Amino acid sequence: MRLPTSARLLAVVAASTLAVTACSTPTGTVSPVGSPVPVASSAGTTTPAPTPSATATAESSPAPSHGEAYAAALALTVKGRAPKTGYSREEFGDGWQDTDGNGCDARNDMLALRLTDLEVQGGCIVLAGTLEDPYTATIIRFQRGGASEVDIDHIVALSDAWQKGAFAWDEDTRVEFANDPLNLEPVDAGANRQKGDADAASWLPSNIAVRCAYVARQVAVKTEYDVWVTQAELDAMLLVLDTCPGEPLPARGDALEAPPAEASPTPSATAASSDPRFSSCAKAIDAGFGPYVKGEDEEYAWYRDGDGDGIVCER
Repeated sequence: MRLPTSARLLAVVAASTLAVTACSTPTGTVSPVGSPVPVASSAGTTTPAPTPSATATAESSPAPSHGEAYAAALALTVKGRAPKTGYSREEFGDGWQDTDGNGCDARNDMLALRLTDLEVQGGCIVLAGTLEDPYTATIIRFQRGGASEVDIDHIVALSDAWQKGAFAWDEDTRVEFANDPLNLEPVDAGANRQKGDADAASWLPSNIAVRCAYVARQVAVKTEYDVWVTQAELDAMLLVLDTCPGEPLPARGDALEAPPAEASPTPSATAASSDPRFSSCAKAIDAGFGPYVKGEDEEYAWYRDGDGDGIVCER
């Protein structure tokens, strides 16, 4: 029986903490970092090397801390890929199924969850809608029965899972895996078919902004179902997650999307409207500038407030 994702994550964090504690305890007689090392002088005597200053130590940059996705990736089992022998789509059930019992199959559930401007028939069948595709960062108009432009991607491909543990699962687990919203995402059909059954070592979305979320989803799925990774795959995952060290481990229903762009700082109105600076308030007043109020005008700080009333250069 599989543990819930939350339980797995707690185990991952605990293991990571123990590993860090163990690594931080010096063993044997190794000198501590920063201890002076004896250096032979030209006269044959031994003098201690200078000890690095506390200032230099304080100025060294600390290693970035990593979040849930990175820690969970490190906890994945690393093994070689098993043979693809015996794999077929039918091993994961006969097409899309209604595993959550809501009356709609998993494909229509995902289309209804992600598309906008929906047209739905009978409460389940999605006839049309608009997709903001995460893989290509393009807008796609979906039309049921029209050109096949939207696929439901298995974030961890069924064939990849088969070669990394699913061959040993029972039928119910494989059907659950193939229809689990955690492992599904509506995407551009061309990008999905380009991906095929590739793992992170062989394929990543062309939309660079979504790669962290994509890899984190793969880690979440593989953690949930005990699907292992190859060493090359893990290396590729960590390379991506190193660019977003705080990436969380996503939950079911979380959209595969890029983080919001940081807004550029807007120049303050005060800075944009600063008056010329003069050597005294008298000259500023003669030139037609002032008064300036404390806390409202940056020019206030340029001049002496002789009477302390919070206003300078009063006319």
